[in-house]
Amino acid sequence: MKEKIIQFGEGGFLRGFADWMIQKVNDEADFNGSIVVVQPIENGMCDMLTKQNCVYTHICRGVEGVEIQKNNTISRCVKPYDDFEGYLSLAENPDFRFIISNTTEAGITFSADDKITDTPAKTFPAKLTQLLKKRFDLKLKGFVFLPCELIDKNGENLKKCVLQYADLWDLGDEFKAWIENENIFCNTLVDRINTGYPKDEKIELDYEDNMINTSEYFHLWVIEGYSDLFKEIPFDKCELNVILTDKLEMYRTRKVRILNGAHTSLVPYALLEGFDTVKSCVDDEKMNEHIRKCVFEEIIPTLDLPKEELIEYANSVLTRFANPYIKHYLSSIALNSVSKFKVRVLPSITEYIKRFDKMPETLIFSFAKLIEFYRTDMTNDDKDVTAFMKTASVGEILKNEKLWDEDLSYLESEIKKYVD
Repeated sequence: MKEKIIQFGEGGFLRGFADWMIQKVNDEADFNGSIVVVQPIENGMCDMLTKQNCVYTHICRGVEGVEIQKNNTISRCVKPYDDFEGYLSLAENPDFRFIISNTTEAGITFSADDKITDTPAKTFPAKLTQLLKKRFDLKLKGFVFLPCELIDKNGENLKKCVLQYADLWDLGDEFKAWIENENIFCNTLVDRINTGYPKDEKIELDYEDNMINTSEYFHLWVIEGYSDLFKEIPFDKCELNVILTDKLEMYRTRKVRILNGAHTSLVPYALLEGFDTVKSCVDDEKMNEHIRKCVFEEIIPTLDLPKEELIEYANSVLTRFANPYIKHYLSSIALNSVSKFKVRVLPSITEYIKRFDKMPETLIFSFAKLIEFYRTDMTNDDKDVTAFMKTASVGEILKNEKLWDEDLSYLESEIKKYVD
């Protein structure tokens, strides 16, 4: 197969989402394309993937049954921190058309400390700009970007960061025009509960696989702004739930506020209470009531889609949470909880106050539990964020506009009711 896709990120989500789909279009249609994975951080799982020739097993499980897929879409891995020149050489292949990424919500960011001479630059957009400059210098075509980071307008924000680096590094007007005219940055939305390696169960296979990946059956990829995508990647020939639209926002708001908002408003509280998986929370009366109050009483009332549609979607989310095959560890969802709370839960809090002129008590309680959670040693986040949250007062945390993009001091008295 031709190498057609560069993928930033080797984690379980992309391997169980985008790579799972690419395997299907290779098997069932005429795409005939493989993926080169770039490890965007210094320490990752590419060595483990390479050790088994980048072949791994993905298993979908749910009330629908069990589907086992042997995935061979990844041709090789590239590690910029070990082989920067090998990374830049990806720019030389004219067959590369798509760039997929998932570097978490905190991944699409700009830092004035990055330099074009760094090998590599620190942030994902800076690394990407280094690759794009090489591509431009070779006078080759640009790329179609399908970022999977869960931030609003992820494609537009990625493009904005690249252009900021172009200015910072004085790469010239011709390069910026090439970015604008020869590259397509799609805004996308992804939805699938991916549970990664099955830690506490034995999967019977006829071969050894240390990179087994698991997920639910449900999947949704909404892509905005590229109407000819299906002509290049025939998702539509494989019964995949990939939607091309010019109105992504309505899908994004529903998903981020309800599904992701339910996760993020639950996880710190549940971890503090000693729970370990999403299903264990759904099965517990107190935790189930907490989720339902958050979703049905405080999140859905802030959304403008038809109420029946929102309730139907919310019920499907709770069904997915209760999937008996899924052991979705709360500790995995807890990664970068502060930035997730800002994106997933805070908008519901502020909109609820705006609409009803009162506090959403259960979501405020969740905010308090987030603060308590960061005072423990269970967190997994940027070291500066972790250090600040662990020692700062409630008032200092709420005033920190770097964390929330606004001063939240007006919530202090309510949140203090629940913080120990």
